[in-house]
Amino acid sequence: MKHETRTFSFRFRQVRRAVWGVALGAAFLAVADLAAIAAEGSADQARQALGVLQSGAPPAEKALACKRLAIYGTPEAVPALAALLGDEELTSWARIALEVIPGPAADAALRGALGKVQGRSLVGVINSIGVRGDPQAVVELSAKLNDPNAEVASAAAVALGRIGGDSAIKALRPALAKASSANQSAVAQGCILAAEKLLADGKTAEAVRLYDAVREEALTKQRVLEATRGAILSRGEAGLPLLLNALRSPDKAIFAVGLSTARELPGRAVTDALAAELDRTSADRQGPLLLALAERSDAAALPAVFAAARSQSKSLRLVAIEVMARTRAAACVPVLLEVLAESDAESATAARAALLRMPSRMVDDQLAARLRQVTGPQRRALLELAGQRRVTAAVPEMVRASTDSDPAIRAAAIKALGLTVNADDLGALIGLLANAKSAEELSPVEAALEAACTRIPDKAACADKLLAALPTSATPAKCAVLRVLPAASTPPGLAAVQSALTSQDAAVRDAALRVLAEWPDAPALPVLLGVLRTTQDETQRFFALRGSVRLLGLSGQNTQETLKTYADLLAGTRKTEDRKVILSGLANVADPAALRMLEPLLADPQIQPEAEAAMLTIAAAIMGPAPTEAKAVAASLQTQ
Repeated sequence: MKHETRTFSFRFRQVRRAVWGVALGAAFLAVADLAAIAAEGSADQARQALGVLQSGAPPAEKALACKRLAIYGTPEAVPALAALLGDEELTSWARIALEVIPGPAADAALRGALGKVQGRSLVGVINSIGVRGDPQAVVELSAKLNDPNAEVASAAAVALGRIGGDSAIKALRPALAKASSANQSAVAQGCILAAEKLLADGKTAEAVRLYDAVREEALTKQRVLEATRGAILSRGEAGLPLLLNALRSPDKAIFAVGLSTARELPGRAVTDALAAELDRTSADRQGPLLLALAERSDAAALPAVFAAARSQSKSLRLVAIEVMARTRAAACVPVLLEVLAESDAESATAARAALLRMPSRMVDDQLAARLRQVTGPQRRALLELAGQRRVTAAVPEMVRASTDSDPAIRAAAIKALGLTVNADDLGALIGLLANAKSAEELSPVEAALEAACTRIPDKAACADKLLAALPTSATPAKCAVLRVLPAASTPPGLAAVQSALTSQDAAVRDAALRVLAEWPDAPALPVLLGVLRTTQDETQRFFALRGSVRLLGLSGQNTQETLKTYADLLAGTRKTEDRKVILSGLANVADPAALRMLEPLLADPQIQPEAEAAMLTIAAAIMGPAPTEAKAVAASLQTQ
């Protein structure tokens, strides 16, 4: 059983490299299940598949049997598979299995077919020998290099390259110069494959000679490009001159090979040379070269990246910024902070985006420290970033900047405070509110204070800070505090707003009512209804009514209580505009009783369209639970 499992593991690795040719479909099971199935019944599967091959089964069944033998087959199946290599319909399926069955028997079968099959079948057999890397086939494959069939000769060249070794190279190397134009590319490919094996085996000098031989011949461009890459890599740092030649080539394809190879060739000397090349290359190549340099993952490349970030070329600066964003190295932060303050908006935006993507441990302390040292546009830019990143260590500097003589810096600091402060630091914003000398100064502070209270989870602490400032605040600041209180939305805050309705100051009363009308939750509803019942002021009625209708939808009252409130509201006004507002809320009460409440309103031509629309909305909502009433409404409105 252990032997079978090991055999299967080898088989599966080989199968993944095989050329399947046709979708295997349901014939193969999920990869996760293969090991278990192999352990349980691989021998049975192999015997069954072999039995099919040895029977008179139709070709489709034999093809499926070959696929199964690619998973379960053993050397015992080789003779039956070898017999199919000359069958044009089944040769490909037989080779799939032979390519992965371990042991010399499969190699011998494929070698034996070299003198028996012709044409495309022969090409396939040669390809399979190359896949298996059979060194015993080198002599026969070498002879095929001169085959009059160009496909056969080309397949032999590639197979020899896959096998590699001295004997294969001795056959391939002379063929480079004398191969026909039809075979020359395949011979070059074989040499490149053989050189790759040499390089992998540590035989660098031999690999260099073979790569150079390919480069020196007049071959297809693709092979020259492949050989150029290999010639550079096999030389190590000594390949640097070749690499620089490729990067300086006017040919775009050679330049592209230089870029890809620049990412692969190791060594500090290579990094330094590439960095120096940045200053020499044309502007249109600087960006791609900088990306290649950065992707070497060599910290020695960072100075060149930093220099590019300070370049006069905007396109190069943007590439450098993107490289720093990907690198996420702490050393990039000062440079990005510097670029952030640039007058060029695109570069500054890119630097800000890069800094926002970087971890807080790299950026925030440096940002807070640098903020204490800069002035002017750079200070404003850093304040904005500190707010976006919510750098709490920068709050003291934000507070200092909030009274700066420069309006732009002051505005950036106030906004940053709103994005950053916690409940303990709200006093800084409240103090700014109290000291505001005009509506222009008051507005940004109020917005920041509202943003902070909305963001901070401890609403009670926010409300306490705001309420403590109310008694001593001047009218403009007091009105602003009232407007911010809904962001905290606590019972003490609501009580304070209600109390402000009786203020001797008309501006405070007006602000309080407007705040109540926009209060975010239902506890404000009784207060607003109370205003409606008692006020003689039409402006107060306007806000109280609209606020009441809005909160009725959030109140959580049962339907009967809600309908009674709407009935009271309708009874309390004859104004057309008021009734339209009431109808807009009543339309959301999905109950037959709401329909009955609306029917008398159809007689008022000023609100008839709104009443009809409300009834149709309700009818649609109750069609399931009350279909009779809903259909009656639809029918009655159609007859009108």
